[in-house]
Amino acid sequence: MQAAVDAMALNLVRSASSLTGDQLSQKTTDGFNALFDGSQTQGGAQVNAQYNAQARSLAVSATGSIKTDFMGVMGLSSLAVGARAVAVVIGDGTACVLALNKNASGAAIAQGSTTVNLSGCSLYDNSGNATALTVGGLAKLSALSVGVVGGISGNTSITATNGVNTGISPIPDPYAKLTMPFYSGCDAHNFTAKDAVTINPGVYCGGMKLNAGADVTLNPGIYFIDRGDLTVNGGAKLTGTGVTIIFTSSTMSNWPTASINGGANISLTPPTDGPMVGVSMYADRNIPVGNTFSFNGGASQYLGGAIYIPTGDVTFAGGAGTGASCTKLIADTITFTGSSNFAIDCKGYGTKAFGPVGVRLAS
Repeated sequence: MQAAVDAMALNLVRSASSLTGDQLSQKTTDGFNALFDGSQTQGGAQVNAQYNAQARSLAVSATGSIKTDFMGVMGLSSLAVGARAVAVVIGDGTACVLALNKNASGAAIAQGSTTVNLSGCSLYDNSGNATALTVGGLAKLSALSVGVVGGISGNTSITATNGVNTGISPIPDPYAKLTMPFYSGCDAHNFTAKDAVTINPGVYCGGMKLNAGADVTLNPGIYFIDRGDLTVNGGAKLTGTGVTIIFTSSTMSNWPTASINGGANISLTPPTDGPMVGVSMYADRNIPVGNTFSFNGGASQYLGGAIYIPTGDVTFAGGAGTGASCTKLIADTITFTGSSNFAIDCKGYGTKAFGPVGVRLAS
């Protein structure tokens, strides 16, 4: 009986949040009866399941009675028996950096004198290469945990509260099913700014270039960079609340990239509803693998929510002075070239939680 309730608690705790009370009860009872031989109990066993959403735990209990032999002489013809198990979900949603490439050496890299601080969150690397994660030179990486499908070079430069693990299973792409919204035409061509201006969502064909002295405010909405590049030079300022920048090409050629240079002042946060909820930057999946996206604005760079560049080679340096509360980076490969802060307090943004899911028995 104990083995059966243990098994049902572990088996159903992940899916319990999506089931009605009746569905959970039926699945628990059916599974328990398939595992438990009730021939020694009188009338079988009664099974109960209770899910605690706040604790992400599932308690399964079973009760029954068995017929006594010797104790029957003393007037006790049956004896009550029972078992209980509580299973909890652990480890879900702690990732803030994910390198998707399955084979590259250095799919995730920290190099030079960079310090990468993943505050309360984890880095995962899906590459099976022996040097999938590389921390070289004077670089330092601190995180809640680090997980790599392959191996690590520079392990001694990594500090992880919950440990460093190699040989893990790949982490699923959290935005694999996110579809890019429809767009057409051009609202601007070869947009350039060198002073203060506020612009509206739309299709910016030929890219956007912000020169030193530019102070560009983005009104809420979706901005399509259709061919050309997004370039923000040192001394330029780019701000926007409720904004998604999408990199794409209507001609399937001249694919855009991004270049945010040192000294740029960046502050972008994503929409909290709509088709691109939680995503501040999104790159078309048709962009060729290896296109470079550089986010090197430095200490005054804050890209809130998710930066999703699934086929891009991303270099990143920034956020170290922003007190960033929510930044998540998902890309094909990732190279940290300067001090950076990441965090996952994303409740207000609607950014997807991702990372490995485990279960264990709590009692």
